[in-house]
Amino acid sequence: MTEPEDNRRQVLYWRLLARLFDNDEQAALESASVAVVEDIGLPSALLDPNVAVDSIVQRHPELAAEFDGLMVPEAEDSRDKAAEVRRAALVSKVLLNVFAPAPPTVTAGQLSCWQADAGWLERSLGCRPGELRGGRPGGAPTGLGGTGGGGAPDLSTLLPAIGPELGAIEADLVKRMRLREVLADPALAAKLSPSMSLIEQLLRDKDNLSGVALANAKSLIRRYVDEIAEVLRTQVEKASTGKVDRSVPPKRVFRNLDLDRTIWKNLTNWSPEEERLYVDRLYYKQTAKKTTPQRLIAVVDQSGSMVDSMVNCAVLASIFAGLPKVDVHLIAYDTQALDLTPWVHDPFETLLRTNLGGGNDGMVAMALTQPKITEPANTVVVWISDFYETRVEQLFESMAAIHRSGAKFIPVGSVTSAGRGSVNPWFRERFKDLGTPVISGHITKLVHELKTFLTS
Repeated sequence: MTEPEDNRRQVLYWRLLARLFDNDEQAALESASVAVVEDIGLPSALLDPNVAVDSIVQRHPELAAEFDGLMVPEAEDSRDKAAEVRRAALVSKVLLNVFAPAPPTVTAGQLSCWQADAGWLERSLGCRPGELRGGRPGGAPTGLGGTGGGGAPDLSTLLPAIGPELGAIEADLVKRMRLREVLADPALAAKLSPSMSLIEQLLRDKDNLSGVALANAKSLIRRYVDEIAEVLRTQVEKASTGKVDRSVPPKRVFRNLDLDRTIWKNLTNWSPEEERLYVDRLYYKQTAKKTTPQRLIAVVDQSGSMVDSMVNCAVLASIFAGLPKVDVHLIAYDTQALDLTPWVHDPFETLLRTNLGGGNDGMVAMALTQPKITEPANTVVVWISDFYETRVEQLFESMAAIHRSGAKFIPVGSVTSAGRGSVNPWFRERFKDLGTPVISGHITKLVHELKTFLTS
């Protein structure tokens, strides 16, 4: 027989589904859900989609810990039936706030509220806020896998689909917002939370902004760039470092003293009577790294489908440009190419000079790239695109020529925190045959590839 807790949980989930697909309330499900929530000691505000999760947590701080990792799978027997009912109520709150149909017009406050609720959904799945949406770089979610306990929906296996869906909803909300009017009002602009969707809209509309609106737009872009730079800089610092250069004699300073080797080499000078070791020679560790100047040429497709790659690559190029003896060049293209190298140290200024949108003609970028390859053995070319090009065979032959010259050629499908990106199958197969397969667009992989080359 069905237990009462099973009926309660089903009521909550049926009510959730009804509200997701129909804005009109189902009176019977609403009243039954209110009775369930109040009976288990949770606030009835959980059922109101107009109340943000932040507001719930502010009024009931003890619930914050329950929302964190809420949907991370646990063992089948780790929760009892009553706990599953409580979990269903909390899950319903997060999902309804994030996936409920959006109003025709969205205010800055509503967008910020949705972004905060989406952050709670990501936290409930064991991720950091912003991580699944692909807007802010971060590692892959941990602790996710398997099946959920107690019959609750297991969303962990859907993470690859949830991220793009959240990004699409966020982009739609931004489009519904009268952005120019919001930016012109400092009070409203201050409520905006930087996101990839918002930055894309700002970059597309920057030529139509002026005065206070333009100043607020630039402030949002810089805030977002700084957030990305802080995370990427840490990833670059953690990546593998260069090999020790054995041709350089060790520097004879105390911090380089190899104590173990010094003792071992002088053991024949041990005096048993005096119980003393006489040292004839000191040995030092070799710490010098190979510092041959290396050139990094990053070529980025700036068409509409690659906006997050353009943002991430601009920031990443600026970080590598700050490394010693690394000469970084940055080229953006659609049907025209733009050499952004003079501004490579400032990703904010770089992005302001981009012109998102348009088609793809990689040959215009190739014309700027080839003259920069003066020492192929010390050059790496990173080409970031979906490779849906105008002059397909001509572009591939030029790329193959770069590879044959001795330069390292790295084709990348996209540069996001989630590693998503569609790549032209024709190019994918030929890059594979060439021995330079398209690497995943996950930004940590690109960081590792570049650090390995530039410091080896």
